[in-house]
Amino acid sequence: MSVIEELMAALGNAVLTGDRITERYRSDASLSGRTLPLAVVRPGSVDEVAVALKICNAHGQCVVPQGGLTGLAGGANPRAGDIAVSLERLSGIEEVDATASSMTVLAGTPLEVAQRAAEDAGFLLPIDLGARGSCQIGGNLATNAGGIRVIRNGVARDNVLGLEAVLADGTVVSSMNKMIKNNTGYDLRQLFIGSEGTLGIITRAVLRLRPLPTGRLTALCALDSYSEVVTLLKRAQQELPGLGAYEAMWESYFRFNSEADGLRLFESCPAFAVIVEQDLQGHDAESERFEAFLGRALEDGVIGDALVAQSQKEAQAFWRIREGHALDRLPLLLNFDVSLAIGDIGRFADECGQALRAKFPEAHVSFFGHVGDSNLHIAFSDPGATEETIHAVDDIVYALVGTYRGSVSAEHGIGLLKRDFLHYSRSPAELELMRRIKSALDPNGILNPGKVLGSV
Repeated sequence: MSVIEELMAALGNAVLTGDRITERYRSDASLSGRTLPLAVVRPGSVDEVAVALKICNAHGQCVVPQGGLTGLAGGANPRAGDIAVSLERLSGIEEVDATASSMTVLAGTPLEVAQRAAEDAGFLLPIDLGARGSCQIGGNLATNAGGIRVIRNGVARDNVLGLEAVLADGTVVSSMNKMIKNNTGYDLRQLFIGSEGTLGIITRAVLRLRPLPTGRLTALCALDSYSEVVTLLKRAQQELPGLGAYEAMWESYFRFNSEADGLRLFESCPAFAVIVEQDLQGHDAESERFEAFLGRALEDGVIGDALVAQSQKEAQAFWRIREGHALDRLPLLLNFDVSLAIGDIGRFADECGQALRAKFPEAHVSFFGHVGDSNLHIAFSDPGATEETIHAVDDIVYALVGTYRGSVSAEHGIGLLKRDFLHYSRSPAELELMRRIKSALDPNGILNPGKVLGSV
Protein backbone atom coordinates (compact mmCIF):
# COMPACT_ATOMS: atom_id res chain seq x y z
CA MET A 1 0.00 0.00 0.00
CA SER A 2 1.09 3.54 -0.68
CA VAL A 3 1.43 5.97 2.23
CA ILE A 4 -1.80 7.72 1.20
CA GLU A 5 -3.70 4.45 0.98
CA GLU A 6 -2.42 3.35 4.38
CA LEU A 7 -3.33 6.68 5.96
CA MET A 8 -6.83 6.55 4.48
CA ALA A 9 -7.32 2.98 5.65
CA ALA A 10 -6.34 3.97 9.18
CA LEU A 11 -7.89 7.44 9.42
CA GLY A 12 -10.64 7.58 6.79
CA ASN A 13 -12.13 11.00 6.12
CA ALA A 14 -9.48 12.66 8.26
CA VAL A 15 -7.23 12.43 5.18
CA LEU A 16 -7.81 15.04 2.47
CA THR A 17 -6.54 14.56 -1.07
CA GLY A 18 -7.13 16.10 -4.48
CA ASP A 19 -9.81 18.78 -4.67
CA ARG A 20 -10.45 18.48 -0.90
CA ILE A 21 -7.13 20.25 -0.25
CA THR A 22 -7.99 23.96 -0.20
CA GLU A 23 -5.74 26.98 -0.58
CA ARG A 24 -5.70 27.36 3.22
CA TYR A 25 -3.00 24.69 3.48
CA ARG A 26 -0.59 26.33 1.03
CA SER A 27 1.09 28.89 3.31
CA ASP A 28 1.27 30.61 6.65
CA ALA A 29 0.57 34.35 6.96
CA SER A 30 3.90 35.19 5.27
CA LEU A 31 2.19 34.13 2.01
CA SER A 32 5.51 32.65 0.97
CA GLY A 33 4.18 29.12 0.36
CA ARG A 34 4.12 28.14 -3.27
CA THR A 35 2.66 24.62 -3.41
CA LEU A 36 -0.17 22.61 -1.92
CA PRO A 37 0.72 19.49 0.07
CA LEU A 38 0.34 16.00 -1.35
CA ALA A 39 -2.33 15.33 1.29
CA VAL A 40 -3.67 16.82 4.50
CA VAL A 41 -4.22 14.74 7.62
CA ARG A 42 -6.63 16.25 10.17
CA PRO A 43 -6.36 14.02 13.26
CA GLY A 44 -9.09 14.32 15.88
CA SER A 45 -7.18 12.71 18.73
CA VAL A 46 -3.67 12.24 20.03
CA ASP A 47 -3.85 8.57 19.01
CA GLU A 48 -4.62 9.59 15.43
CA VAL A 49 -1.60 11.91 15.39
CA ALA A 50 0.52 8.97 16.57
CA VAL A 51 -0.91 6.65 13.91
CA ALA A 52 -0.32 9.21 11.15
CA LEU A 53 3.31 9.79 12.13
CA LYS A 54 4.02 6.08 12.56
CA ILE A 55 2.76 5.40 9.03
CA CYS A 56 4.60 8.35 7.50
CA ASN A 57 7.85 7.46 9.26
CA ALA A 58 7.67 3.88 8.00
CA HIS A 59 7.35 5.20 4.45
CA GLY A 60 9.97 7.92 4.89
CA GLN A 61 7.21 10.41 4.12
CA CYS A 62 7.88 14.02 5.13
CA VAL A 63 5.21 15.81 7.16
CA VAL A 64 4.61 19.48 7.94
CA PRO A 65 2.68 20.32 11.13
CA GLN A 66 0.15 23.13 10.71
CA GLY A 67 -1.74 25.12 13.32
CA GLY A 68 -3.58 28.39 12.79
CA LEU A 69 -1.17 29.38 9.99
CA THR A 70 -0.60 32.85 11.45
CA GLY A 71 3.21 32.57 11.46
CA LEU A 72 5.40 34.89 9.44
CA ALA A 73 8.50 32.74 8.92
CA GLY A 74 7.23 30.11 6.48
CA GLY A 75 7.46 27.45 9.18
CA ALA A 76 4.17 25.76 8.20
CA ASN A 77 4.70 25.86 4.43
CA PRO A 78 4.63 22.45 2.69
CA ARG A 79 6.61 21.35 -0.32
CA ALA A 80 4.84 19.64 -3.22
CA GLY A 81 5.46 16.12 -1.93
CA ASP A 82 4.87 16.78 1.77
CA ILE A 83 1.87 15.73 3.82
CA ALA A 84 0.45 18.44 6.08
CA VAL A 85 -0.73 17.40 9.54
CA SER A 86 -3.28 20.00 10.57
CA LEU A 87 -4.19 20.19 14.26
CA GLU A 88 -7.42 22.13 13.64
CA ARG A 89 -9.67 19.25 14.76
CA LEU A 90 -7.59 18.52 17.86
CA SER A 91 -9.29 21.33 19.77
CA GLY A 92 -10.84 21.83 23.18
CA ILE A 93 -10.35 22.67 26.85
CA GLU A 94 -9.95 19.46 28.82
CA GLU A 95 -9.77 20.95 32.30
CA VAL A 96 -9.40 24.12 34.31
CA ASP A 97 -7.91 23.27 37.70
CA ALA A 98 -8.62 26.21 40.00
CA THR A 99 -6.55 24.77 42.81
CA ALA A 100 -3.44 24.30 40.66
CA SER A 101 -4.16 27.49 38.69
CA SER A 102 -3.74 25.52 35.48
CA MET A 103 -5.54 24.70 32.26
CA THR A 104 -5.21 21.51 30.22
CA VAL A 105 -5.80 22.22 26.54
CA LEU A 106 -5.51 20.42 23.20
CA ALA A 107 -3.00 21.83 20.72
CA GLY A 108 -5.48 22.91 18.06
CA THR A 109 -7.45 25.16 20.41
CA PRO A 110 -7.50 28.80 19.27
CA LEU A 111 -5.73 31.04 21.75
CA GLU A 112 -8.77 33.28 22.20
CA VAL A 113 -10.95 30.29 23.08
CA ALA A 114 -8.47 29.30 25.79
CA GLN A 115 -8.29 32.90 27.05
CA ARG A 116 -12.07 33.11 27.39
CA ALA A 117 -12.26 29.77 29.19
CA ALA A 118 -9.66 31.02 31.65
CA GLU A 119 -11.57 34.26 32.19
CA ASP A 120 -14.84 32.38 32.74
CA ALA A 121 -13.05 30.50 35.53
CA GLY A 122 -11.70 33.75 37.03
CA PHE A 123 -8.16 33.50 35.67
CA LEU A 124 -5.87 35.15 33.14
CA LEU A 125 -4.09 33.12 30.46
CA PRO A 126 -1.15 35.50 29.97
CA ILE A 127 -0.10 34.38 26.48
CA ASP A 128 -1.55 37.09 24.23
CA LEU A 129 -0.97 37.87 20.55
CA GLY A 130 -2.64 40.08 17.98
CA ALA A 131 -3.64 36.91 16.07
CA ARG A 132 -5.41 35.51 19.15
CA GLY A 133 -8.59 34.71 17.23
CA SER A 134 -6.82 32.50 14.67
CA CYS A 135 -3.56 31.20 16.15
CA GLN A 136 -3.58 27.91 18.04
CA ILE A 137 -2.02 26.87 21.33
CA GLY A 138 0.17 24.23 19.68
CA GLY A 139 1.61 26.74 17.24
CA ASN A 140 2.10 29.29 20.03
CA LEU A 141 4.22 26.77 21.91
CA ALA A 142 6.00 25.34 18.87
CA THR A 143 7.25 28.85 18.02
CA ASN A 144 7.60 29.98 21.67
CA ALA A 145 5.39 32.97 20.91
CA GLY A 146 5.89 36.24 22.74
CA GLY A 147 3.31 38.99 22.47
CA ILE A 148 2.31 42.01 24.47
CA ARG A 149 2.24 40.59 28.03
CA VAL A 150 5.78 39.23 28.12
CA ILE A 151 7.12 42.03 30.31
CA ARG A 152 5.18 40.64 33.26
CA ASN A 153 4.48 36.98 32.55
CA GLY A 154 7.21 35.85 30.14
CA VAL A 155 7.05 34.21 26.72
CA ALA A 156 5.04 31.08 25.92
CA ARG A 157 7.56 28.66 27.44
CA ASP A 158 7.34 30.47 30.78
CA ASN A 159 3.64 29.64 31.01
CA VAL A 160 3.79 25.89 30.34
CA LEU A 161 3.70 23.42 33.23
CA GLY A 162 3.27 20.20 31.27
CA LEU A 163 3.39 19.06 27.68
CA GLU A 164 2.56 16.14 25.43
CA ALA A 165 4.15 15.58 22.04
CA VAL A 166 4.29 12.83 19.42
CA LEU A 167 7.69 11.86 18.04
CA ALA A 168 8.44 11.08 14.41
CA ASP A 169 7.98 7.34 14.95
CA GLY A 170 4.58 7.78 16.61
CA THR A 171 5.79 7.53 20.20
CA VAL A 172 3.67 9.68 22.52
CA VAL A 173 5.77 11.50 25.13
CA SER A 174 3.36 12.73 27.77
CA SER A 175 4.49 14.80 30.73
CA MET A 176 1.29 16.53 31.77
CA ASN A 177 2.75 18.00 34.92
CA LYS A 178 0.78 20.56 37.00
CA MET A 179 3.52 21.44 39.47
CA ILE A 180 5.64 24.59 39.35
CA LYS A 181 8.56 22.70 40.89
CA ASN A 182 9.59 19.45 39.23
CA ASN A 183 13.34 18.86 39.25
CA THR A 184 13.47 15.32 37.87
CA GLY A 185 16.07 15.27 35.15
CA TYR A 186 15.91 16.77 31.68
CA ASP A 187 13.07 19.23 31.15
CA LEU A 188 11.62 17.56 28.06
CA ARG A 189 8.79 20.06 27.58
CA GLN A 190 11.35 22.75 26.75
CA LEU A 191 12.82 20.50 24.06
CA PHE A 192 9.64 20.80 22.01
CA ILE A 193 8.72 24.40 22.84
CA GLY A 194 10.28 26.58 20.16
CA SER A 195 11.30 23.61 18.00
CA GLU A 196 8.75 24.52 15.29
CA GLY A 197 7.59 20.96 14.77
CA THR A 198 11.03 19.67 13.80
CA LEU A 199 11.42 17.38 16.84
CA GLY A 200 7.83 16.31 17.46
CA ILE A 201 4.23 17.49 17.16
CA ILE A 202 2.82 19.08 20.30
CA THR A 203 -0.65 17.65 21.05
CA ARG A 204 -1.60 18.81 24.56
CA ALA A 205 -0.36 21.22 27.19
CA VAL A 206 -0.90 22.23 30.79
CA LEU A 207 -0.79 26.02 30.91
CA ARG A 208 -0.17 28.12 33.96
CA LEU A 209 -2.91 30.61 34.83
CA ARG A 210 -2.61 33.88 36.73
CA PRO A 211 -5.05 35.95 38.79
CA LEU A 212 -7.53 37.79 36.58
CA PRO A 213 -7.01 41.56 36.74
CA THR A 214 -10.02 43.50 37.96
CA GLY A 215 -9.31 46.09 35.29
CA ARG A 216 -6.56 47.92 33.44
CA LEU A 217 -5.27 51.47 33.34
CA THR A 218 -3.91 52.53 29.97
CA ALA A 219 -1.93 55.64 29.08
CA LEU A 220 -0.45 56.88 25.82
CA CYS A 221 2.68 58.97 26.38
CA ALA A 222 4.60 61.29 24.05
CA LEU A 223 8.41 61.30 24.33
CA ASP A 224 11.24 63.07 22.53
CA SER A 225 13.99 60.44 22.49
CA TYR A 226 14.71 56.75 22.87
CA SER A 227 16.72 57.43 26.02
CA GLU A 228 13.53 58.81 27.57
CA VAL A 229 11.67 55.66 26.46
CA VAL A 230 14.19 53.63 28.48
CA THR A 231 14.00 55.99 31.46
CA LEU A 232 10.21 55.77 31.54
CA LEU A 233 10.42 51.97 31.30
CA LYS A 234 12.74 51.72 34.31
CA ARG A 235 10.50 54.04 36.31
CA ALA A 236 7.41 52.03 35.37
CA GLN A 237 9.08 48.79 36.43
CA GLN A 238 9.99 50.31 39.79
CA GLU A 239 6.78 52.22 40.51
CA LEU A 240 4.00 50.14 38.94
CA PRO A 241 3.86 46.63 40.44
CA GLY A 242 1.07 45.73 38.03
CA LEU A 243 2.91 46.83 34.87
CA GLY A 244 1.44 44.58 32.20
CA ALA A 245 2.48 46.12 28.89
CA TYR A 246 4.99 48.67 27.61
CA GLU A 247 4.79 49.30 23.88
CA ALA A 248 6.88 51.85 21.97
CA MET A 249 6.16 53.30 18.54
CA TRP A 250 8.63 55.36 16.53
CA GLU A 251 7.32 58.54 14.87
CA SER A 252 6.85 57.10 11.36
CA TYR A 253 4.89 54.11 12.66
CA PHE A 254 2.70 56.17 14.99
CA ARG A 255 1.99 58.80 12.32
CA PHE A 256 1.08 56.28 9.62
CA ASN A 257 -1.35 54.31 11.77
CA SER A 258 -2.89 57.35 13.47
CA GLU A 259 -3.61 58.99 10.13
CA ALA A 260 -4.95 55.73 8.70
CA ASP A 261 -7.45 55.53 11.58
CA GLY A 262 -8.28 59.24 11.37
CA LEU A 263 -6.98 59.90 14.89
CA ARG A 264 -5.10 62.95 16.09
CA LEU A 265 -4.26 62.22 19.69
CA PHE A 266 -1.48 64.76 20.22
CA GLU A 267 -1.16 68.32 18.91
CA SER A 268 1.92 67.26 16.97
CA CYS A 269 3.23 63.79 16.22
CA PRO A 270 5.85 62.85 18.86
CA ALA A 271 9.21 61.26 18.12
CA PHE A 272 8.07 58.31 20.23
CA ALA A 273 4.67 57.22 21.52
CA VAL A 274 4.51 54.68 24.35
CA ILE A 275 1.56 52.71 25.70
CA VAL A 276 1.91 52.02 29.42
CA GLU A 277 -0.64 49.62 30.84
CA GLN A 278 -1.13 48.56 34.44
CA ASP A 279 -3.13 45.50 35.49
CA LEU A 280 -5.35 46.18 38.48
CA GLN A 281 -5.74 43.65 41.28
CA GLY A 282 -8.43 45.43 43.28
CA HIS A 283 -6.11 47.15 45.73
CA ASP A 284 -6.75 50.62 47.06
CA ALA A 285 -5.10 53.64 45.46
CA GLU A 286 -3.95 51.84 42.28
CA SER A 287 -5.43 54.55 40.05
CA GLU A 288 -3.86 57.28 42.17
CA ARG A 289 -0.47 55.59 41.97
CA PHE A 290 -0.74 55.34 38.18
CA GLU A 291 -1.62 59.01 37.79
CA ALA A 292 1.10 60.04 40.23
CA PHE A 293 3.63 58.05 38.20
CA LEU A 294 2.64 59.92 35.04
CA GLY A 295 2.60 63.23 36.87
CA ARG A 296 6.17 62.83 38.10
CA ALA A 297 7.33 61.82 34.62
CA LEU A 298 5.73 64.98 33.22
CA GLU A 299 7.26 67.20 35.90
CA ASP A 300 10.71 65.71 35.32
CA GLY A 301 10.49 66.16 31.56
CA VAL A 302 10.70 62.44 30.82
CA ILE A 303 7.45 62.66 28.86
CA GLY A 304 6.03 65.66 27.06
CA ASP A 305 2.37 64.69 27.23
CA ALA A 306 0.19 61.81 28.40
CA LEU A 307 -3.35 60.68 27.67
CA VAL A 308 -5.06 58.36 30.14
CA ALA A 309 -7.86 56.27 28.64
CA GLN A 310 -11.15 57.10 30.32
CA SER A 311 -12.97 54.14 28.82
CA GLN A 312 -12.30 50.80 27.22
CA LYS A 313 -13.10 52.38 23.86
CA GLU A 314 -10.32 54.93 24.32
CA ALA A 315 -7.87 52.24 25.39
CA GLN A 316 -8.79 50.20 22.32
CA ALA A 317 -8.05 53.25 20.15
CA PHE A 318 -4.52 53.40 21.58
CA TRP A 319 -4.05 49.68 20.94
CA ARG A 320 -5.51 49.89 17.44
CA ILE A 321 -2.70 52.24 16.49
CA ARG A 322 -0.14 49.92 18.09
CA GLU A 323 -1.50 46.79 16.37
CA GLY A 324 -1.01 48.59 13.07
CA HIS A 325 -3.48 46.70 10.90
CA ALA A 326 -3.43 49.64 8.47
CA LEU A 327 0.06 48.53 7.46
CA ASP A 328 -1.46 45.45 5.86
CA ARG A 329 -2.73 47.71 3.07
CA LEU A 330 0.82 48.55 2.01
CA PRO A 331 2.14 46.71 -1.06
CA LEU A 332 4.66 43.91 -0.54
CA LEU A 333 4.89 44.48 3.21
CA LEU A 334 7.86 42.83 4.95
CA ASN A 335 7.69 42.33 8.72
CA PHE A 336 10.84 41.83 10.78
CA ASP A 337 10.90 40.56 14.33
CA VAL A 338 14.26 40.95 16.05
CA SER A 339 15.60 41.22 19.57
CA LEU A 340 18.44 43.32 20.95
CA ALA A 341 19.69 44.51 24.30
CA ILE A 342 17.30 47.25 25.42
CA GLY A 343 20.06 49.86 25.48
CA ASP A 344 20.98 49.10 21.85
CA ILE A 345 17.52 49.28 20.32
CA GLY A 346 17.54 53.03 19.70
CA ARG A 347 20.91 53.04 17.94
CA PHE A 348 20.00 49.94 15.96
CA ALA A 349 16.75 51.50 14.74
CA ASP A 350 18.58 54.68 13.68
CA GLU A 351 21.25 52.76 11.75
CA CYS A 352 18.81 50.31 10.23
CA GLY A 353 16.40 53.04 9.15
CA GLN A 354 19.19 55.09 7.58
CA ALA A 355 20.56 52.08 5.69
CA LEU A 356 17.16 51.02 4.35
CA ARG A 357 16.09 54.53 3.32
CA ALA A 358 19.44 55.18 1.63
CA LYS A 359 19.03 52.11 -0.56
CA PHE A 360 15.24 52.36 -0.99
CA PRO A 361 14.34 56.07 -0.76
CA GLU A 362 10.69 55.53 -1.76
CA ALA A 363 10.05 52.79 0.79
CA HIS A 364 7.96 52.93 3.94
CA VAL A 365 10.19 52.07 6.91
CA SER A 366 8.88 52.15 10.46
CA PHE A 367 9.68 50.68 13.87
CA PHE A 368 7.67 49.57 16.88
CA GLY A 369 8.23 47.09 19.65
CA HIS A 370 7.64 45.73 23.12
CA VAL A 371 10.98 47.26 24.26
CA GLY A 372 10.51 46.06 27.84
CA ASP A 373 11.30 42.53 26.66
CA SER A 374 13.96 43.71 24.14
CA ASN A 375 11.77 43.04 21.08
CA LEU A 376 11.73 45.33 18.03
CA HIS A 377 9.58 45.02 14.91
CA ILE A 378 10.42 46.62 11.56
CA ALA A 379 7.89 47.28 8.81
CA PHE A 380 9.18 47.74 5.26
CA SER A 381 7.18 48.31 2.09
CA ASP A 382 8.34 49.36 -1.36
CA PRO A 383 5.82 49.42 -4.26
CA GLY A 384 8.57 48.51 -6.69
CA ALA A 385 9.99 45.67 -4.62
CA THR A 386 11.28 42.55 -6.36
CA GLU A 387 12.75 39.29 -5.13
CA GLU A 388 16.15 41.00 -5.19
CA THR A 389 14.76 43.81 -3.01
CA ILE A 390 13.60 41.32 -0.41
CA HIS A 391 17.02 39.67 -0.27
CA ALA A 392 18.75 43.05 0.00
CA VAL A 393 16.48 44.15 2.87
CA ASP A 394 17.04 40.84 4.67
CA ASP A 395 20.80 41.24 4.32
CA ILE A 396 20.76 44.79 5.70
CA VAL A 397 18.56 44.01 8.69
CA TYR A 398 20.04 40.68 9.76
CA ALA A 399 23.68 41.61 9.23
CA LEU A 400 23.13 44.63 11.49
CA VAL A 401 21.41 42.41 14.07
CA GLY A 402 24.51 40.24 14.01
CA THR A 403 26.73 43.27 14.54
CA TYR A 404 24.73 44.12 17.65
CA ARG A 405 24.83 40.48 18.84
CA GLY A 406 21.05 40.33 18.76
CA SER A 407 18.52 37.69 17.76
CA VAL A 408 17.19 37.40 14.22
CA SER A 409 13.92 36.12 15.68
CA ALA A 410 12.39 37.40 18.88
CA GLU A 411 9.02 35.65 18.72
CA HIS A 412 8.06 34.41 15.23
CA GLY A 413 10.49 31.52 14.92
CA ILE A 414 12.98 30.67 12.18
CA GLY A 415 10.98 28.57 9.72
CA LEU A 416 12.26 28.89 6.18
CA LEU A 417 12.56 32.63 5.84
CA LYS A 418 15.13 33.18 8.60
CA ARG A 419 17.00 29.90 8.28
CA ASP A 420 19.88 31.33 6.26
CA PHE A 421 20.44 34.04 8.86
CA LEU A 422 20.41 31.87 11.98
CA HIS A 423 24.22 31.92 12.11
CA TYR A 424 24.08 35.61 13.05
CA SER A 425 22.56 34.62 16.40
CA ARG A 426 23.81 31.08 17.08
CA SER A 427 27.38 29.79 17.23
CA PRO A 428 28.66 26.84 15.13
CA ALA A 429 28.76 24.71 18.29
CA GLU A 430 25.13 25.52 19.09
CA LEU A 431 24.00 24.77 15.55
CA GLU A 432 25.83 21.44 15.58
CA LEU A 433 24.20 20.47 18.87
CA MET A 434 20.78 21.30 17.41
CA ARG A 435 21.52 19.05 14.44
CA ARG A 436 22.53 16.21 16.75
CA ILE A 437 19.29 16.53 18.72
CA LYS A 438 17.28 16.58 15.48
CA SER A 439 19.05 13.46 14.20
CA ALA A 440 18.47 11.62 17.47
CA LEU A 441 14.72 12.30 17.63
CA ASP A 442 13.96 12.24 13.91
CA PRO A 443 16.58 10.01 12.27
CA ASN A 444 14.64 9.79 9.00
CA GLY A 445 14.26 13.56 8.82
CA ILE A 446 10.50 13.49 8.18
CA LEU A 447 9.42 16.28 10.57
CA ASN A 448 9.08 19.72 8.97
CA PRO A 449 12.05 19.17 6.65
CA GLY A 450 14.19 22.14 5.72
CA LYS A 451 12.84 24.33 8.51
CA VAL A 452 15.06 25.99 11.15
CA LEU A 453 18.28 24.08 10.38
CA GLY A 454 17.82 23.02 6.77
CA SER A 455 18.93 19.52 5.84
CA VAL A 456 20.55 17.59 8.69
